[in-house]
Amino acid sequence: MTDSVLGVEVGDTVSFEKAVSGDDIAAIAQATGDNQPLHLDAAHAARTRFKRPIAHGILSAGFISAALGTQLAPHATVIYLKQTVRFLAPVYPGDTITANLEVTSVDTERSFVTCSTDCVNQDGTAVLTGEATVMLDPLG
Repeated sequence: MTDSVLGVEVGDTVSFEKAVSGDDIAAIAQATGDNQPLHLDAAHAARTRFKRPIAHGILSAGFISAALGTQLAPHATVIYLKQTVRFLAPVYPGDTITANLEVTSVDTERSFVTCSTDCVNQDGTAVLTGEATVMLDPLG
């Protein structure tokens, strides 16, 4: 018998894809208060190593949250417990980011699911990697 939590088991994979717009970047800046010019001012960003505005790293991490919350167990309540992230490459307006998750362990006693996580851009370049742990509760 395979260990699973509400039907989620080791080896399951899900993904979530979204194109990043300038409006998305502005919305993250507004929501978080991080209005660093690197994200919002093209003239300022042109003088940086990136040469143009980049998205906040947390935006890509948010795509992992979307995959967890909407794709991993749509039949359950997904409670985010832990996330580690290593940012590898910038994300620019116009990039399409795909968050990929693979279930690496399940704890049936506590209803915990751990996933390896990564995000790649439209060219297949990894922009972040990490690991996430969630708790799954039945819809009530």
